[in-house]
Amino acid sequence: MAQFQFFDDTTSPSQGPAHIAKLRAELSRRGFDGFIVPRADEHQGEYVPKSAERLAWLTGFTGSAGTAVILKDTAALVVDGRYTVQAAEQVDTSIITPVQLAEMSAEDWIAANLPEGGTLAYDPWLHTSDGLKRLEKAVARAGGRLAPVDINLVDVIWIDRPAPPRAPVRPHPLDYAGETADSKLERIRKKMAEAKLDALVISDPHNLAWAFNLRGGDVGHTPLPLGYAVLPREGRASLFFDPVKITNEAGAAVGDLAEFAPISSFQSALDALGQKGGKVRVDSATGAVALIRRIEAAGGTVDVGADPIALMKAVKNKAEIAGSHAAHLRDGVAVARFLAWLDREAPKGQLTEIDAVEALEAFRIETGALRNISFPSISGAGPNAALPHYRVTASSNRTIESNQIFLIDSGAQYEDGTTDITRTIIVGEPNAEMKDRFTRVLQGHIAIARAVFPKGTTGAQIDAFARKPLWEAGLDFDHGTGHGVGSYLSVHEGPQRIAKTGTTALEAGMMLSNEPGFYKQGDYGIRIENLILVEPRTIPGGDREMLGFETLTFTPIDLRLVEPAIMKADEIAWLNDYHAQVREKIGPHLDTETRAWLEDATRAIG
Repeated sequence: MAQFQFFDDTTSPSQGPAHIAKLRAELSRRGFDGFIVPRADEHQGEYVPKSAERLAWLTGFTGSAGTAVILKDTAALVVDGRYTVQAAEQVDTSIITPVQLAEMSAEDWIAANLPEGGTLAYDPWLHTSDGLKRLEKAVARAGGRLAPVDINLVDVIWIDRPAPPRAPVRPHPLDYAGETADSKLERIRKKMAEAKLDALVISDPHNLAWAFNLRGGDVGHTPLPLGYAVLPREGRASLFFDPVKITNEAGAAVGDLAEFAPISSFQSALDALGQKGGKVRVDSATGAVALIRRIEAAGGTVDVGADPIALMKAVKNKAEIAGSHAAHLRDGVAVARFLAWLDREAPKGQLTEIDAVEALEAFRIETGALRNISFPSISGAGPNAALPHYRVTASSNRTIESNQIFLIDSGAQYEDGTTDITRTIIVGEPNAEMKDRFTRVLQGHIAIARAVFPKGTTGAQIDAFARKPLWEAGLDFDHGTGHGVGSYLSVHEGPQRIAKTGTTALEAGMMLSNEPGFYKQGDYGIRIENLILVEPRTIPGGDREMLGFETLTFTPIDLRLVEPAIMKADEIAWLNDYHAQVREKIGPHLDTETRAWLEDATRAIG
C-alpha cells in the first residue's frame, strides 16, 4: 500500500447536478443570477487544502486549474489543454459544459451568457486585483454587475466541508536553507526601500515559508504552512497562523524577528496597517481583492505588484543547490531500482498502474530520507499515458500491457531538495511511430539541456527549442516545456518557467523542469523530464554574459524507444554522455543485478 497517496475515486459526475441545484437555490434566495467558482484558495494556490476544494465538490472535476461559472439555467467549466479529456469524464455534461480555455476564457463565456442586467456574485478572497478587473470588463460587456459576497456561497451549502488544516509549523534547518531568516528579511527590506514601501503583506505561503525558514503540512505533498505575514520596513514582522499550529521550535527559531498572532486577528491587523496611511505592497499574483479593500477602507495606499520574495526564492543559494544534488542522486538511485524492477515484472502481464506507483514509492521510502512525494504520481499505461495530468484511481486503473507505452511522472520531497522526473517506457516492442515521436521529444529535451543563451533571456524565448523537432513533423504539445521548482517547497514554483507565458528572465541559480512531450489521444503519451539548474557559461571570444543549464536528474532514458537514424551526431553524443554520467553516479549505489541492468540500459548507441 502507498503511504503518501491514495487511489480512491473522490468525486463522481453524479454529484454535480445535486450540488449545483443547491447552489442555484442559494443564488435565487439571495437574488443573484450567477456565481463564479475558481479552483483556488485564499492564497491563490495551486495546491489547496481539502477545505478549499470547492470546485471539485461542486462539479466533480479534480484538476489543479479550472473555473466554473454557474448561472440560473446554464453552467460552464473552463479548463486548459491539460484537462480537456479529464473534465469531460469527471462532470455531468448535461448540467455543466466543459469549455477549452484556448477557445474561450471564463470571462468571454460570462460576457456571452450572463443575462443583461444580471448580477454575478464572487468571493473577494478567491480573486486577485487583475483577475477582478477582467471579470468587471466581462460583466460590463454583458450589461450586468458584479457583487462581492461576505461568505463563499459554496461554503453555505457544503454541510460536511472539512475543517481547515492545522498541521504544525516547524523550522527549516539552516544547513538546508543556507541563509538565516534575519539575512533574508534584510534583503527583502532593501527591496522595499527601493520601491518606497512602508509594509509588505506576504500572502503567498511559499514566500512566507522561505523568508522565515519555516515549513508546515497544510496541503498535500508540499510542506506549506498556510498563513499570512505583515512585514513593516522597520520593526518586527507579524505572522498570522492558527495558534494550534505554532510549535515551540518555530517560536524559538523566529525569535525576535517576528511575533506570532492568531489568524483571527489578521483582518484587524490590516485595518491597523491602513490606518497608518503608508504605502503597502500586496502581491499581484496571490493577494486577494479582499486584502486590498480592507487596507484601502482603513485609509492605506495599496501598491499592487510583485512580491520581491518570489524572485529571491527562485534563485537558489549554495546550500540549496548542494541539497538538490544530494536529493537527486538519492532519488535517481530509487528510480533506477524501480525501472529495473519494472523491466523484470511488467512483461509478465500482471502489473497495473497502481502497482507501479506503490513500488516506486516503496523504493523512495527505502532511502530513509523521504518526507513525502512532491505530487500524486502520474502513472499511465497505453491510452492513459495520453492524459498529461492523469491520476490513477481504483476505477481507472489499467494493466500495463505488452507492446504499449507506460509513462510515470513522479517526484519526492526530501528535506534537502524537491525532485520531479518523468520516464516513458516501452513494455514489449514499440512500433515505428512510437519511436519517431519519442525521438522527436528526446531531441527537444536535448535542445533545452544544451541551450546557451545571453543573460536576460526569458523562458518564452527558448520554449520553441523543445518544439522544433515536433513542429517539423506537424506535431506539438499543449503544456509548457518547464516549470520552476522549489527547495523542499512546491514542485511548481514561479515566477520562472519555460513556456510561451514565461516572461521572467532566467538567472543563475534558478531550477526548472525540462519536459517536452507528445500525446496521441486514446493511444499513448510520451514525456521526458529532468530537472535543470541555470548556471553561468563562458563562450570563448564572446562579449556577452551567457547562461546555460546543468542537468540535475540522473536516471536512464529508454533506449528501446530511440530511433538513432533521425538523430544528429551531437544529439547522440549528448545522450551517450548523459548515460555515462548516470552509470558513474548511480551505478555504485546499486546491487549487482540492478547494476548489470543499468549497464545495458545506458549502453552507448551510435
